[in-house]
Amino acid sequence: MNVQTSKIELLKMILNIENDKFIEKITEFIQKEKVDFWSELSLSEQKEIQKGIKELNKGKRVEYSEFLKKIS
Repeated sequence: MNVQTSKIELLKMILNIENDKFIEKITEFIQKEKVDFWSELSLSEQKEIQKGIKELNKGKRVEYSEFLKKIS
């Protein structure tokens, strides 16, 4: 059975469930399983983002037009 078929079968089973508490548990489980993009980033990417945030908080900013000039 492929993934798409499994998903359809799972949906059919869920649609037939009448127990509200069980549906809540399934919902909670699915929400917890969502991947947070931050954990998908490498450590060096995380550090670069944190560095950028610190610089922004200190008022160190570059105008967008200036940024475009630098990268082109």
